[in-house]
Formats: sequence, structure tokens, C-alpha cells
Amino acid sequence: MAETKRDYYEVLGVDKNADEAALKKAYRQLAKKYHPDMNPGDTEAEKKFKEASEAYAVLSDPEKRRQYDQFGHAAFEQGGGPGGFGGFDFSSADMSDIFGDIFGDLFGGGSRRRASNGPMRGANLRASVHITFQEAVFGCEKQLELNLKDECPTCHGTGAKPGTSPQTCPKCGGRGQVVMTQQSLFGMVQNVSTCPECGGTGKVIKEKCASCGGTGYTSSRKTIKVTIPAGIDDGQSVRISGRGEPGRNGGARGDLLVEVIVQRHPIFQRQDMNIFSTAPITFAQAALGGDVKISTIDGEVLYNVKPGTQTDTRIRLKGKGVPSLRNKAVRGDQYVTLVVQVPTKLNAEAKEALKAFDAATDHSLQSSAADSAEKPKKKGFMDKLKETFED
Repeated sequence: MAETKRDYYEVLGVDKNADEAALKKAYRQLAKKYHPDMNPGDTEAEKKFKEASEAYAVLSDPEKRRQYDQFGHAAFEQGGGPGGFGGFDFSSADMSDIFGDIFGDLFGGGSRRRASNGPMRGANLRASVHITFQEAVFGCEKQLELNLKDECPTCHGTGAKPGTSPQTCPKCGGRGQVVMTQQSLFGMVQNVSTCPECGGTGKVIKEKCASCGGTGYTSSRKTIKVTIPAGIDDGQSVRISGRGEPGRNGGARGDLLVEVIVQRHPIFQRQDMNIFSTAPITFAQAALGGDVKISTIDGEVLYNVKPGTQTDTRIRLKGKGVPSLRNKAVRGDQYVTLVVQVPTKLNAEAKEALKAFDAATDHSLQSSAADSAEKPKKKGFMDKLKETFED
């Protein structure tokens, strides 16, 4: 099973409304931290570097960011965008000044650090919802019951007992990070890591709030309404802004990402915006032609079959497919394979009628079988070689 991609904003650790400068700053810090040259042999660091580069390449491009904000990762799953780190086009992402200072800051004695005790966006939540094939085609509304966190009404999110307040962490001095300086062949190298004492908040709580246990949040069961757009496909997700985890230090809430699981249909199969199905027709309908009823996602429609239609003939019902996610007025087509059903149980009258039909058509049923039996066998290579030596 393919690994689920993390939300790009979550990867960079920025708010959904972050501007270009904030995106560049966040990516620069991650690139310095996880660059493969700085972490030789560390596959996990390389993975994080590629993940951050992928996120920045999308979010730094206004058009790609607009598509991602509307459709999430599904915007690029069907050839509409980058399909992985190796396939990215970085021409739209301003990286010229990012990689240029990765080693300069680390080995040149300077170090620019972001205090991790500033406003931080909350993490995204993930959930799933099951819908029918028809609901995926036409859209619907569903309700989810989830445990969601809210700011503790007793301590108002501080996590401290009423009457007290969090104190500045003595280990990091409120910066949320600790710095270790080491001598290397390249000079003095500074390694920055999250403070183990305060967990990066820059604050420590001496007396915890009894209502939330010092977390600053309370959890409750809530009902969330999810609007499923027409044309959504199995595995795609709907983003509900601001219904994820609460932010820290005044940061915005994360988003709720709802994955859609579409049930299989007994008749229809979907491929992109098109629907495929089969429809049985009788021997008489195939031979004489006429109107036949065909099931579509909109209901039954009449289709005029041409005389002499053969089994496995495929017809196209224009506009009977799946609506486009971007424009529900635009729909795909339905392709129907006609299957001629040969009767297996004939009464005496039907058998006589079929014999009369055979006679009226110059015994076409018998002659076709005889022609097949009398047709000379095609000579193979060995037969021709044998004839050559016999001559």
C-alpha cells in the first residue's frame, strides 16, 4: 500500500495563509537541517529533505498552490502536476538563494535560528468516510463524529493552574532550542535541536491545570458536516479548513482531511470521468434492430440498436459519465458493451421458427459450419519443405 503523503503546509510547518517570505524561510531551515551532504548515509534525513523540497515546489508556485488548496494531493495524481521529487520542475520555485547559504551559515560561524516558541499552526487531522457510487458522481453531504480538541476554558490554553503562569525554560532561556558547538575540519559547527526540557515551547509549567492536565486543551465528541463534491473519486480527500488540532502560542488551527472511500457498483465501473458497463440484447434485437433499454447513472435510457449488431459492439452515451471536479457542468461519457444473448431453452414452436429462418436464409446456419469444415488447411513451413524434396 502506497504511503499517504503529509500535508504540504504541515511539512513546512507554516500556516495555510503563509506568504512567500514565510514559505522560503521555512524551507531554507529544513533544507539546511536535512540536506544529504550534511547527513551522509542518513536515509531518513534524505527523505525529509525531498519531502520539504516537494512541498516548497508546489506552494511557491501560485497556480500549483491554488490547485493544491482546492483539491489537495489529488490535484496532481492524474497527470496534472508533479508526480514525485524526481519529476518536479523547480523553474517556478525561487531556490537560487536557498541552497547558496546552506553551508555558509553552518560552516561560516553564523547561525540564524527561528525561535520555536512563536505561533505554530496546529497539526492536521485525518478521517475517512464511506459513500456510494451514486454519491461520488452527484455529490452529497455526510456527518462525521470525531473527538476534537479545544482550548481549555479553565486555563485558556496555558496549561497552568489558575493563578499561576508558565515560566521561562531555564535550559534554553525561552528560545525553545539548544545549541551545541563542535569543532570540525570545516571550522566551528553549531547543531541546533529542540530543547528537551520544554519540548520547544520555551516555557515550563510548574503547577499544571487540573482540568486539562497541563496540556492546555480539552477533548470532546463533535459532529462535523462534510460536503462531498460531485465527481470525487475513490481515495481522494476533502479539506475542511480550521477543524484540525489547535495551534500553539496563538497559532491557527490545522485542517481536517477527510478521505473518501467509494463503494463498488454492481453494474458500473469508473475510469477517470468515464463510466463503463455491459447491456444484454436479444437475438431478435441484434438481428432486426430496435430500441433497447440501457441503465445509466441517471436512470434508464432508450437506445436504437442497428440491425445486424454483433455481440461485443461498444456504443457511446455522451454526457452520461462522471462530472468534472473543477466544473460539474462538464461530464464524461458512458461506454456500453452490447452482449447478444443466445436463447438456451426453445419450445417446439420457437425451434420451428428458427428452422424456417435458416431455410429462408439459404441454410446460413448450416452452410457457415460446413464452410468452416471444408476450408482447406493452410500449409505450414514443414509442409512446403516436404513438397520441395518430393519434387
